Order: sequence, then structure tokens, then C-alpha cells
Amino acid sequence: MSQNGSRSLFRVIFMNQGKSYEILAREVEASDLFGFLEIRDLVFGEKSQVLVDPTEDGLRKEFEDTKRIILPMHSIVRIDELDRQSRARARVVSLPGGAGANPGTPAGSANLYGVPPQKDS
Repeated sequence: MSQNGSRSLFRVIFMNQGKSYEILAREVEASDLFGFLEIRDLVFGEKSQVLVDPTEDGLRKEFEDTKRIILPMHSIVRIDELDRQSRARARVVSLPGGAGANPGTPAGSANLYGVPPQKDS
């Protein structure tokens, strides 16, 4: 996706099972599979850091043996090309109304902003 010769850094935000994932990668491009995006060369903070972010560490463990991630286009929320990694961090955020968020509540009972759908009178 990058036009220049240097190794770009991309922040990819996508939805999966009621959670918003934010990951960093060096390569993002259209997949050979129609309607999918391929993400390779994932980037995480250095393991030698004194302070360890548990969310980023969890993502590192989840994707440690992953060669590439192939995501459907409709799950992608946003892709940013970053100048540097200084403050960028990988993270996962649970959203209200997501899969398994409120047991006993029907799926789709709240949207991304936690607002219940209006009922027809």
C-alpha cells in the first residue's frame, strides 16, 4: 500500500466478534481472495520494555504464530499509515451489544454506540 521505498507502518482497526481490534502491521494489501484484505508483518512493542501493556501482550500471544491475517473488507473500520511507532499501540476494545456482551439480550439489540434500536409504534 505504501508508495515510498521505506517500510511504512499501518494501523488497522477491524471488528471481530463484538470487539474492535487495533493492530499495527508493515504490509497491508488486497488479498487474492475477492473481498478480503491481507495483513502481514505484525508489529508489537519491544519485549524488553519495563512496563508491559496487558492488552498488547494478549494480542502478541494471540497472533504470535500468525504469518498473515486475511480479513473480510466489511470488517475493516479504518486503516491509517503512520509516520512512526512512538505512541501507536495494539489493543482490543469490547463494544456494548457485541457478541456475548450481555447474556440474555438478543443479538443486535444495541448498535456501536450502545443505543437500542427504536421500536415501531
